[in-house]
Amino acid sequence: MIWPAIPYLPGQTPRPAEGVFDALKGGLDGLDPAGLADSACFRAGFEAFDRRLYWEAHELWEPVWLRLPEGAERALVQGVIQLANCGLKRRMGRVQAAMRIIPLAEAALARAYAGGVAVMGVSRSRVTGMQEIATRELQYNAESDLTKG
Repeated sequence: MIWPAIPYLPGQTPRPAEGVFDALKGGLDGLDPAGLADSACFRAGFEAFDRRLYWEAHELWEPVWLRLPEGAERALVQGVIQLANCGLKRRMGRVQAAMRIIPLAEAALARAYAGGVAVMGVSRSRVTGMQEIATRELQYNAESDLTKG
């Protein structure tokens, strides 16, 4: 995957070309949760998140989420989408919106891991690390914003 040089921030940076992720999104129809978990689209969402490409992560995870039935898998994908949305809102300077999203992400992830086992091949510790990244970035930047006056 060739990632953009700069993350897309709506209204602030150039939007990626239409259909940039179509190749990754193709082939998701008809897959069960295990197949969706194994898809390049789902895996690329984590790579995008790790690169702090939050809009891109959301774009990759959303078609997976749309195809999942209610349950732990859908709650997991909902939670990581919300973590990405938190990061995106923060990068856009919308601190309050980002702060409102964190508890929603935490609630979805708690539902996902209520059984205590990995979901879609993603360990709870992996997601906890993502939560810590989003929270740490949010707290750091919120504190920075306060010192700006």
